[in-house]
Amino acid sequence: MADPAGSPAATARPRVLLTEEPVPQTGPTSDQPMGVYEVALNAGTDSSSGLATAGVCTAKYLPTEWHLNNSELYHKAFTGCEQAQRGRAEAKELAEYAAAAAQRAQQDSTASVSQRLQDIHFWKAELQRKIEDLDAETRLLAAQKLRLERALDATEVPYAIATDNLQCRERRQAPDLVCDEVERELLKEAELVRNIQELLKRTLVQASNQMRLNRDHKEFCEMDWSDKVETYNIDDKCGKYSNQSTDIQFHPSSVKLEESASTPETWAKFSHDNIYRAEREKLASLSLRALIDNILHDTSEDLRKQCAAVNEAFAKHCEELDDTKHKLKYHLKKILKEIGYQEANIAALKRAIKDKEAPVKVAQTRLYDRSFRPNIDLCRDEAQFRLISEVEELTESINSLKKKLLESEQTLRNLEDTRMNLEKEIAVKTNSIFIDRQKCMAHRTRYPVVVKLAGYQ
Repeated sequence: MADPAGSPAATARPRVLLTEEPVPQTGPTSDQPMGVYEVALNAGTDSSSGLATAGVCTAKYLPTEWHLNNSELYHKAFTGCEQAQRGRAEAKELAEYAAAAAQRAQQDSTASVSQRLQDIHFWKAELQRKIEDLDAETRLLAAQKLRLERALDATEVPYAIATDNLQCRERRQAPDLVCDEVERELLKEAELVRNIQELLKRTLVQASNQMRLNRDHKEFCEMDWSDKVETYNIDDKCGKYSNQSTDIQFHPSSVKLEESASTPETWAKFSHDNIYRAEREKLASLSLRALIDNILHDTSEDLRKQCAAVNEAFAKHCEELDDTKHKLKYHLKKILKEIGYQEANIAALKRAIKDKEAPVKVAQTRLYDRSFRPNIDLCRDEAQFRLISEVEELTESINSLKKKLLESEQTLRNLEDTRMNLEKEIAVKTNSIFIDRQKCMAHRTRYPVVVKLAGYQ
């Protein structure tokens, strides 16, 4: 019985029996086909064929063939064991290498996922900060926009006051219906209010547009942040997978890269651009808020200064009207007194003229009677000359008195006209004072305060 394959005896004997080096076997023993031997037909002198061998099997091997067949079997067994041992060693080494490589790859992948989580967390935190900044900035800008709306509403009162004052002063009577300093200041105030209203309306449009941009970029950041949150959760879940996880399975189709997938550079640039644009809009909103604050401060100050200028012009003009009215009354009082004196003077002149009638009658009667003196007694004596002189003197005196009476009457008429003009002018000044002080200045007490003009109320 032959020794088991691989023992020293089995390996020694084939080497003694083999007459030539066997061909190395390249394939496994199981792949070799079974040897087929043809039955030799012995026809030679040494052959056993013949009548003596009738009924006996003639398909026999030669001893060399028998030894060769055994040697081949030994060699195949030896090489098979050797290849199996080498295959086991290589398989073990390959399995150990594959296990180590798989462990290293899994560790590297886990580290990459962890690093990726840090990157995602960084951008997610930056995006969240920008979202909060934009949200806070939008609320502050909305408060400034509300101030603008309040300030715009508050300007309606100054404009109504200015236009009402101008309309009221149109009811002044001549000659007080003049374009004075008060009217010029009122026109400046109305123009200032209109300009401020236009400025506030333009600024309101700017604020609305900036708020819309803030919300748009906030929405972009929120969408990016939402994607980052979802990605973080996915990668966090992936980072927690291990070989002992129960929810892992094969996904052969997941190995291929998506055509629409981004690169790390484009991925980071996308979030960076969103943050940059959000920061840009935040700074623009901050600048606009500062501008709105300055506009509201300046416009409220300008309106209050112009209001003070108008009030000062009104006060000054009312003082002038009061002073003029006082002077007119003083002159009216003098005119009335003078009219009284003049009327008394006229009465005295009329009495003086009337008083001269009797002396004239006496003198003329004397001359008339003496004209009837007879003959030679009709003499141009001293008495005649004195009577003629008396009549002439009285006539001249009466003419002078009449002339003076005419002058006095004209003076009286002039005084009466002056009195009427003074009384009319006093009435005009009274009306002007009533309009400026009782109507306009009283209406101006409703002028909004600086706090309301600045939009705080």
